[in-house]
Amino acid sequence: LTPIPDRPSFVVVVAIDFGTTSSGYAYAFTKEPECIHTMRRWEGGDPGVSNQKTPTTILLTPDRKFHSFGYAARDFYHDLDPQESKQWLYLEKFKMKLHTTANLSIDTELLAANGKRVKALDIFAYALAFFREQALKELSDQTGGDFDNNDVRWVITVPAIWKMPAKQFMREAAYKSGLVSRENPEQLIISLEPEAASIYCRKLRLHQMVDLNAQKSTQNGVSPTENVGTQMEHVRRNRQSRTFLVENVIGELWAELQEGDRYVVVDCGGGTVDLTVHQIRLPEGHLKELYKASGGPYGSIGIDYEFEKLLCRIFGQDFVDQFKLKRPAAWVDLMIAFESRKRAAAPERTNPLNINLPFSFIDYYKKFRGHSVEHALRKSNVDFVKWSSQGMLRMSPDAMNSLFKPTIDHIIQHLKELFSKPEVSHIKFLFLVGGFAESPLLQAAVQDMLQGRSRIIIPHDVGLTILKGAVLFGLDPSVIKVRRSPLTYGVGVLNRFVEGKHPPEKLLVKDGTRWCTDVFDTFICADQSVALGEAVKRSYTPAKPSQQVIVIHVYCAEREGVAFISEPGVRKCGTLKLDVSGTESSAPRREIQTLLQFGDTEIRAMALDVSTGRSVRASIDFLSH
Repeated sequence: LTPIPDRPSFVVVVAIDFGTTSSGYAYAFTKEPECIHTMRRWEGGDPGVSNQKTPTTILLTPDRKFHSFGYAARDFYHDLDPQESKQWLYLEKFKMKLHTTANLSIDTELLAANGKRVKALDIFAYALAFFREQALKELSDQTGGDFDNNDVRWVITVPAIWKMPAKQFMREAAYKSGLVSRENPEQLIISLEPEAASIYCRKLRLHQMVDLNAQKSTQNGVSPTENVGTQMEHVRRNRQSRTFLVENVIGELWAELQEGDRYVVVDCGGGTVDLTVHQIRLPEGHLKELYKASGGPYGSIGIDYEFEKLLCRIFGQDFVDQFKLKRPAAWVDLMIAFESRKRAAAPERTNPLNINLPFSFIDYYKKFRGHSVEHALRKSNVDFVKWSSQGMLRMSPDAMNSLFKPTIDHIIQHLKELFSKPEVSHIKFLFLVGGFAESPLLQAAVQDMLQGRSRIIIPHDVGLTILKGAVLFGLDPSVIKVRRSPLTYGVGVLNRFVEGKHPPEKLLVKDGTRWCTDVFDTFICADQSVALGEAVKRSYTPAKPSQQVIVIHVYCAEREGVAFISEPGVRKCGTLKLDVSGTESSAPRREIQTLLQFGDTEIRAMALDVSTGRSVRASIDFLSH
């Protein structure tokens, strides 16, 4: 990737928040950067769930062609005849695969609901192509003409804890989908979810409402503290699109922030929880990362897994596995029913929660076991789940809370560890963002842990915070000036062998010279701060004059202080390729000077042939092939 030019020549920035459970897009024209439009309303939608975003579900026809995405995919799949639906490929919650796969490659596969395998790259590319089409359609309607994709800068959000292979995978999917072309990589930028949230949270106003019709500001006279959870975002309807006005100044929340103040953004999504620690630098409000991104797979789908485990305890794992395979659409129904009850869970709730069991669940269970669902509930040792006379699973509030517990415990444990780090002392605000941040159980747990040490702020439209911040990031990617490297990166080199310093088993004698092998040449250390645009310089020489490509293995480790590439915990994670064909010169030693940039959301490489001053094609690849 080459560095991003300073002034974008784009007419509009479109950000896609490709989430584990739900997805959406938002955009802003570069001429009116303070107006952020979130995508028009989608057809469909669930009771009790605000549908600003659409479920991340995708449906392929039996011959593996793209059919539909989101609510449309879910509804169509649901209406198929059960025998026919087995041929169709339905996928949901598939984004987590990029986080959990150890050696992610272009060929990594996903499992559809009917048990068939599909290439992950195809699925991600289909989804991005769908968003590209939706967004361009909306932009064409807005501007009254065919909107040209070349006028768009695309932003895709990913969790900050994702490793480079997963980020690169997203980029490859974007190339495949036609979102951007390989020849024009800077048209797409990858945005880190909690960073985007942080950029947006800086702009929060506590109690100002702008009424666009009357063109005047009204103070609604509410004291800031009463109003933290319900900040007024004025909303104007505009061709079914929702537009948010972002103040060009730093929001009022920040009137209280002095130079050097620190805050934490906790992004609680469907799949992952991501924590970022930022420090504000005035007067421009630039941000500096104080501690490397941390978190883990503790998103709200953990609660769905606990519910599934509960069903297995009551009805048997063998039945649940069969039911999911044989009646996939009914299983989806059951999980939708659970989802709306999950959102009703709260710390002080006393009345039970009822979950509708689909008829085919009851029917199939009777065929499978030879006795009724009611019988299974009576003889199971799960005492807080009962069968109600209306044919529902009745869960006590304690039962529901216990499904949340493992996930929330993980998050709280992680927050405790983060807050115990010296870099993370004196935190003024904690921003809770992402869809899971709406959960009263999670909010109460975070409050309980912090005991008033930091102010907890939950933005008004918490599920859209990342989307809106990603648009702002696309308009000005240089707002985050300093990041921390999540890993230690380097390459293996030969050094002159020094007696007493180097271990004898690393000795290699070549043409009479004593070399030490496997030496780790560190580019950057884990948690080292690195400024935007700052580069690590190294020079490499082709082994022989006729060499066309120099291939250098890149290694990484979670810790600092690596001496040799053979040490435990050091693994090969990528390759640096320098294409030196066509740069032959009469110089006796050709020196290729390589620059590596670690201060951005992706690692970039550039190279130069020193003797001719010509630039050399350089690429760095993290996907295992």
